Formats: sequence, structure tokens, C-alpha cells
Amino acid sequence: MDLETASDSAIPRQSLTSAVADKLRDQIIRGEIPEGAQLRQDAIANQFQVSRIPVREALRQLDAEGLIAIVPNRGAVVPALSPDDIEELFSIRALLEPEVLKLSIPHLTEDDFAEADAVLRKYVIELRQDDHVSAWGRLNWQFHSILYSRANQPRFMAIIRNVNNNGERYTRLQLYLTHGMKRANKEHHQILEFCCQRDVTQACKLLRQHIQYAGESLKQALEQKRNDAQVNSGNDAPARNSRKL
Repeated sequence: MDLETASDSAIPRQSLTSAVADKLRDQIIRGEIPEGAQLRQDAIANQFQVSRIPVREALRQLDAEGLIAIVPNRGAVVPALSPDDIEELFSIRALLEPEVLKLSIPHLTEDDFAEADAVLRKYVIELRQDDHVSAWGRLNWQFHSILYSRANQPRFMAIIRNVNNNGERYTRLQLYLTHGMKRANKEHHQILEFCCQRDVTQACKLLRQHIQYAGESLKQALEQKRNDAQVNSGNDAPARNSRKL
């Protein structure tokens, strides 16, 4: 992506570091800034019409969150996650999120349930449209965060949000590569139904299975995708060599 030609408007002058971090975080999560991309401070400052100081601080913030990496001699880059990284992220989610849901369910309100249901209705519409893939991860997080919102565990939620930030672009990829939209939609509705029934045990059990399956299927899909790429690259080698002769 060419940051200098992005269409985002200038950022207001308040809380510049946080505003720049929010903009970049959103672009990374949506896949507008792809893995492997280098984030140049001067291009970002020009795009958002700010000085390099808030940009530098924003990059440090995103580095602390794990969304980018500061690499010697390269600067800030969006790292690619390996299948093992994916497995670790989803394992963390499977450990933490059911615990937060367990604490939240007794305090969820009818308004919470209605809000979660509205997100799911929108989610179903978006899942039917491949060209709306950028919305899948965002709506997935909105649904889950509503169900966790009454746990009153801000530190837990901060950790979970960071993990989801790292994995959100891969949540979209998991749904896209594995065609897992139908299963995800069914399980989301079942989780919500268990929460409405205040069935803590079943809701948490299904949530854990839901996260574990997503992680396992994505890891397998990534491994297959990268193996296919290596095979195709090997098959192209003779043709490339013959062109050099």
C-alpha cells in the first residue's frame, strides 16, 4: 500500500499520538497495510498531516502491542505470523475468553443481548459478500466484546483486545480460506442463546471449542497455502532459468 496516496483525511490536532496509532492499527487489522509492509515515518506524517514526533510515538505504541516490529536497519514493519504464532494466539484466546465470559454472563442485560443479536444480523449479511471481508474481523470482535463487557475485568480485556488485534486480520483469513462462515455463524448464535439462558457452562464450553477450531483450521489452511506457494515456486524455476539463458 502507498501510504502517501491513501485517502484518509487529516487527523485533528488533539491526542495526535493516540489518533495516529488508532488509524494505523485499523489499517493493519483491515489488511490495508499488508504483512511485510514497511511503515515510513515521513510518509505517515505526510498522509495524516502531522509531524514525525507523534508518528514515532505511535509506532512505539503499536510495537508494544505486538502489531508491528521495529527491525534494525529496516524500521517499523508489519510482521507475518507463522502457523505456530497463530496456534499460540488462539490458544491464549481459548484460555482467557471463556473465563471472562463466565464472569460476564450473570450481569448481561437484555439490551446487551439485543445489541449482540443486531451485530450478528449484520455479520450474517457481511459474510455473504466476499468483497466485504474487511468487516468480518471487526464484527467478530464486536460480538464477542459485547458478551464479555459485564465481567468488569479491564486488565483481562486489555490483554484479550491486544491478542485479537494481532489475530484479527487472520480471523478474516480463517473464514475466507476455510469457508468457515456457516459454522462461525451457527456457533455465534448458539453461544448467544446459551448466554440468554444464563447457561454459563455450555456457553463457555462452546466458546472454547469455537476458538480452538478457528485456530486449528487457520493453521492448517496457512500451512497448505504456503506449501502450495513453495511447490508453485519450484515448478516455475526451470522456466525462469530458461528465460535467463
